[in-house]
Amino acid sequence: MNKHPLDWKNRHRSFYYADAEIPDLQVDWHHTALLVIDIQNVYLEESPPENADKSVDNVWADFRSRLLHQVIPNAKTLLHFFRAKKFPVFFARIACLTEDGRDRSLSQKRPGFNNILLPFMSDEAQIVDDLKPLHSEIVVTKTTDSAITGTNLSLIFRNMEIRQVVVCGIFTDQCVSSTVRSLADESFDVILIEDACAAATEELHERELEIINNIYCQVILLDELMLLID
Repeated sequence: MNKHPLDWKNRHRSFYYADAEIPDLQVDWHHTALLVIDIQNVYLEESPPENADKSVDNVWADFRSRLLHQVIPNAKTLLHFFRAKKFPVFFARIACLTEDGRDRSLSQKRPGFNNILLPFMSDEAQIVDDLKPLHSEIVVTKTTDSAITGTNLSLIFRNMEIRQVVVCGIFTDQCVSSTVRSLADESFDVILIEDACAAATEELHERELEIINNIYCQVILLDELMLLID
């Protein structure tokens, strides 16, 4: 579905903000960073991640299609822009420091989809080649959903005088949402690029965008962000 630029103020507007006057979006590029969340090799596998319900193969096929044909290309565009401007780029990834995963948080050990064992050095835990971090870019490893509560990332942001964070990655309703909420709670201004994110289903993706928009972040399209370039 085509979404006309400049519609971001009315897209994903929940009941809570039905009558709110949404201010114009401004980006202070010299105090803004890009954060790419959990776009890792494991999610490109042809079969559902280990411990996922094998009866929903079509769901994961659709997800991989969105990941390959929308999320990764748009994240790559964001990377090219931030790198060309020499603006800071950060990555977060899920990986455990022990082979058996005993260092993972409780949410990562519960039965079901979250219970994916990703040892730190395994190929499955690495960021996909199309988005491979440069040696100068910071990668944080987390054993939690949030890239903030599970790392020293917020301290690094403050040390680097970063006040605004552009976020993309997966999964919209899990690690992305948890990170966005944590950033907002620590008073960072967050912009979430909706077409550079994905949840397992489009329904979950859209629902979560409505929930977090206008309170924890501003949800916009990649093209809308590009319109804000000076």
